Amino acid sequence: MPISLQLTSVQLRVPDLARSVVFYTEQLGFAPVRQSADTAELAPAAGAPAILTLTGDRHAPAAPRDAAGLFHAALLLPSRADLGAWLRHAAKRRAEFDGFSDHGVSEAIYLSDPDGNGLEFYADRPRAAWPFAASGELAMTTAALDGPALVADGGPAKPFPLAGARWGHLHLRAIDLPRSEAFYREALGVEITQRSYPGARFMAADGYHHHVALNTWSASRRPQPEGTLGLASATFARTHLAAAKKITTPEGYVLALEPLR
Repeated sequence: MPISLQLTSVQLRVPDLARSVVFYTEQLGFAPVRQSADTAELAPAAGAPAILTLTGDRHAPAAPRDAAGLFHAALLLPSRADLGAWLRHAAKRRAEFDGFSDHGVSEAIYLSDPDGNGLEFYADRPRAAWPFAASGELAMTTAALDGPALVADGGPAKPFPLAGARWGHLHLRAIDLPRSEAFYREALGVEITQRSYPGARFMAADGYHHHVALNTWSASRRPQPEGTLGLASATFARTHLAAAKKITTPEGYVLALEPLR
């Protein structure tokens, strides 16, 4: 199926750049691309383009507890065997996991970075196996994932355990679901794939399960203030876009749009 939309990069603002670089490279397996006094760019493997930018700002305040923003950024691995091998890698390096879920469309592992930024590492099931409701709507669920079986089925260790990985979706804490749904429909050309999950919306292009997810589970009341720690920006590439542009989302972060080539 032709691809018209892709999440290409994520930028996080962190208080201690050195600590974050150690976490993302040594525990999670990202590869450093370049680093300055206040910025580090990381890739899934040596020689691959950077997909994660960490901007250090020790003076940046934390976002208010009732602010919208990042729920998690989700990294898609090429296969289930790759996900199992990565899980083995991260566990050996004492990564602390928040949860393991089977969503029907995917198998997912959740954790947080040292500053509480949510992360998901996942592998998709074949599209023919995705669950759908009688109405035709996607029917993602949350069930327990068998972590030991996933590790047992993992492939051999590789020098770069995230080789071939790319961002799969962005899940956000929203203030108003209808307003954010309308925003992402217009900005990204996505459509609702599932709205039956309580307090959430899942949206995608190209028949995918979701490129963007929104939830109101934490009762966010205001956008994330500019310059606070957490998600600073995300970049999506999409077709039929004449020129790159940047806009501020209802959640308060900067959304960068680039032509997909």
